[in-house]
Amino acid sequence: MRYALVLLGGALGALARYVVDGWVVSRLDLGFPFGTFVVNVSGSFLLGVLSVLTAERLLVPSEWRLLLGVGVLGAYTTFSTWQYETFRLLEAGQWGAGLANLFGSAGAGFAALALGVVVGRAL
Repeated sequence: MRYALVLLGGALGALARYVVDGWVVSRLDLGFPFGTFVVNVSGSFLLGVLSVLTAERLLVPSEWRLLLGVGVLGAYTTFSTWQYETFRLLEAGQWGAGLANLFGSAGAGFAALALGVVVGRAL
């Protein structure tokens, strides 16, 4: 059942990403990835709201967190999860780990992307 919830949420999140990105790009195609920007920022906001509501306010069953947090928002953007995990580390006073996650993920991700492009072009 847990896998089915993540699968269903993932399908909804991927569709939402496609729709939102397309809608934004159709209105703001200015040479900057505004669609991705809006998806990432809105996903981060929604994960923050969802996390507080499910863990601190409503205390809903874990299945809802799987469906909405892992499934929908996980497919909508992993950027939101990265932001949330970094926030939790910083909030817990784990500044070294939080900053390492913040800058390390961005830097390593960009380096991995660049390496992937080089390898892909070499094939």
